[in-house]
Amino acid sequence: MTDLIVPELVGLDVDLGADARAVIPALAQRVADAGRAEAEGLARDALTREGQSATGLPGGIAIPHCRSAAVSKASLAFVRLSPPADFGAPDGPADLAFLIAAPAEGDADHLALLSALARALVRPDFTAALRAATTPEEIVALVDEAVAPAAPAAVTKPEETTETEQQPQASDVSLVAVTACPTGIAHTYMAAESLERAAAEAGVELHVEPQGSSGGKRLDPAVIERAGAVIFATDVGVKDKGRFAGKPVIESGVKRGIDDGPGMIRDALAASTDPNARRVAAGGSSSSSGSTADGGSFGLRLRQWLLTGVSYMIPFVAAGGLLIALGFLLGGYDIDGEGILGEYTLFNPPPAAENAAVSVGWLTYLGAVFSVVGGYAMMFLVPALAGYIAYAMADRPGIAPGFVMGYLATQSDTGFLGGIVGGLLAGAIAMSFSRLHPPRWLAGLMPVVIIPLVTTLVAGLIMVVVLGKPIAWIMNGLEDWLTGMSDGSTLVLGAVLGLMMATDLGGPINKSAYLFATAGLAEANLGDPDSPQMMIMAAVMIGGMTPPLALALSTLLRPRIYTREERENGKAAWLLGAAFISEGAIPFAAADPLRVIPSMMLGSGVAGAIAMGTGVTLAAPHGGIFVFFAVGNVVWFFVSIIIGTLVSALAVTLAKQIGRKPAETASTGA
Repeated sequence: MTDLIVPELVGLDVDLGADARAVIPALAQRVADAGRAEAEGLARDALTREGQSATGLPGGIAIPHCRSAAVSKASLAFVRLSPPADFGAPDGPADLAFLIAAPAEGDADHLALLSALARALVRPDFTAALRAATTPEEIVALVDEAVAPAAPAAVTKPEETTETEQQPQASDVSLVAVTACPTGIAHTYMAAESLERAAAEAGVELHVEPQGSSGGKRLDPAVIERAGAVIFATDVGVKDKGRFAGKPVIESGVKRGIDDGPGMIRDALAASTDPNARRVAAGGSSSSSGSTADGGSFGLRLRQWLLTGVSYMIPFVAAGGLLIALGFLLGGYDIDGEGILGEYTLFNPPPAAENAAVSVGWLTYLGAVFSVVGGYAMMFLVPALAGYIAYAMADRPGIAPGFVMGYLATQSDTGFLGGIVGGLLAGAIAMSFSRLHPPRWLAGLMPVVIIPLVTTLVAGLIMVVVLGKPIAWIMNGLEDWLTGMSDGSTLVLGAVLGLMMATDLGGPINKSAYLFATAGLAEANLGDPDSPQMMIMAAVMIGGMTPPLALALSTLLRPRIYTREERENGKAAWLLGAAFISEGAIPFAAADPLRVIPSMMLGSGVAGAIAMGTGVTLAAPHGGIFVFFAVGNVVWFFVSIIIGTLVSALAVTLAKQIGRKPAETASTGA
């Protein structure tokens, strides 16, 4: 017997409202009453997931689900609704509703049980038994029986049939499929089950790889090679899509896999014998310009590409910048790391300071090591940015050309702007070549040799001959403007950078400001105490530290206006803010964006303006208060943080009480 569902989580023939927005909070409350979750947080996360894609399914079934930090124990809440409620299913409202509540860091055993339940929900006998049950205990027993195996089948093979019963159109064909949804709990496994059942009924050998939260075995390369076609029933990108290069492909959202398994099997069989069928391209992208499950508007995809590059770049920035800062701490800002390491090594150590021609102590020597290694790490900043932008666009074939374009940017004085343009250019060229239809014997060479070679050549020519000079002119003009800033424009720039850091708290606007600062820091003269690039870095870090610290302070000033979960988040936000992790404010902003975000922007703008106006500088790109040794004007560094934190904390505390009824205030603090 599992502990996912107990009678207290079951309701039979109840009226909870007309649609999902009424039913889901009631189900979340059942889970909370059983001591397994915090109701408000679970309801919010489940409704957010519902907004991404309706969870109603044909046959009167609804499976709202989410992974949430508000869940302390994986749970299933079930209600049989009377009257039914609308969950967006094409054939009408649902009378059976399961809320699948998984912890944010759910363990594999519970996630496997949840995936087994998702598979059971596509079986008519199981749903019929749920409708016929008369007690909560019967529902619990049915669910326990359904999830007992908790091991989804990896392969469906045709049953033995007589010679006259065999289906010749499928006898020599095997298919492979991948299913995936954003949460990876329910739809992923329901689509896998539906496709497997449809394949069995059609007499087709099918191998399915559900890419869900409970993991699963990857398809054997030999099985993929033998397959006549591939099915992608996904709402997110397919992991390692390049494995299927050259295969005829049928693509759809995950819900078609659930609703129309037989249709997808028929389409895949037809594609396996159609020489003009759409195929998975050599680079792993679609070989057609049609829409794909992981597509979207160009603006959305552009943001995803840029953020991928930034996210892969940050470890280089953090490692290199912190090592350089430690080098300054040990050896001083005027340390000549290359000169010291060029003369002394482990086998030729620096002599004692009093006997040396050049005074080099062990701390100075260690500082030189840190400074040089950190400098080398920072040299990868722009190449990593460009390389992983291209990777996000074109998968593996884009990596090498992207890195080369990034290095070209560093050598041609085009900086981070050149890296962004070069990465986008390399990715676009590699992506266009990956849509070609090479013969099968050539398909294997395309992502490894041909696409990287041709892309590097074409993109390199464009960058060197056409784009290099204009981008360098823009970057030089920007540098000249920063160097010649007046006091007034310094205040404005500091305020703008602070506002950007608090606008989306780790999103593209925040990352744009951070990228601007770190790219400038990589080019700065770190020995110059008045370096404008180091002033920008200080304003950006202070602006990003303020929001988590302000919300942590607000939860202490007026705890009754925050939920219990938010008060717990407030405790963690002290450390997150101090360490310059702006994302510590996201749980608060997601729950109440109209009050929280403007308040955070106000304080961060003030803090950034104070930091720039007082000449605070920072030689490290990360670390918060823990890199105080790399701060110039350290007193004003802390003053800026304190004033910005106070402004945002008071603003958000006041904003959260405007329009709030006394009863509402009291209930949130209960």
